[in-house]
Amino acid sequence: MHPYFIEDMAFDYTIKYKSNNTYENPVFEAYWQFMIIPENNVSQKLVFSDFKTSVNARIEKSINGYNFQTARIHCKQPFADIQFEAEFKLTKEEINPFQFTSKLEPSQEFEAINSLNFKVEHESYLTPTELTKLPSKHIDLYKFDPSISILDNLVALNKWTYLYIYFKAGVTHIGSLLNEIIEHRHGVCQDFSHLFIAIARQNNIPARYVSGYLHQGDGFFGDSQMHAWAEAYIPEVGWVGFDPANDILADHNHIKVSHGKDYNDCSPIKGVIYSTGKNETQHSVEVTYEQ
Repeated sequence: MHPYFIEDMAFDYTIKYKSNNTYENPVFEAYWQFMIIPENNVSQKLVFSDFKTSVNARIEKSINGYNFQTARIHCKQPFADIQFEAEFKLTKEEINPFQFTSKLEPSQEFEAINSLNFKVEHESYLTPTELTKLPSKHIDLYKFDPSISILDNLVALNKWTYLYIYFKAGVTHIGSLLNEIIEHRHGVCQDFSHLFIAIARQNNIPARYVSGYLHQGDGFFGDSQMHAWAEAYIPEVGWVGFDPANDILADHNHIKVSHGKDYNDCSPIKGVIYSTGKNETQHSVEVTYEQ
């Protein structure tokens, strides 16, 4: 039994994803890449996966550079609207995210993260990206306390981010930079995650962006489509999930799809459409479970 798991506690999840796309003028050819398939990992096992479209299109499964599953669609016939539907079933172990202890004292943890070997090993998740770069005037926005453990610092950062940003949909977009988020203090789950990641990296903690699904039955904040949270690396412990939009650690309600340096590595949908005029897109995600 993994030390994070609670014995004999597991959940059977069903996820239904729908997307409806309508175009002002016919689309003559289109390519899409969907990254919405839950991964198999130590706490979750995918047992059923189905993906289909409303038009005759070729669907191929592949693995991206981060080793996550993608569904690639190539449609050659003209269409004015198209629907995508996916259904996934998986078993998720219940997790106690606090059920671990570091073998190191706080001073040893901070010594470890400041070592050259550690920085080289985790360089890809320590280097700021355009979406996770703190503006120079906010570089000292939040400082870690070296007298307490890295876990306690990250839990405090999780709460600070939750209190600093007000959850509000429609005021930011996928390309919103941290300067805007920090100044206006409004955003959605991806904005919370980008700010958490930026501050963790600024304090020499490797952090990565996670895309997935959230069961919102317990009153959590989340997008109506995909949810986002962060994972931070703690020496002698490993990667631990933090959801700053809800001020919780990731647990069995969080179903992981992928991770990367920021949103751009984990975008649920990417596409190239050969058409003109406007288009409208509607998404919906339904997450249910049985214990």
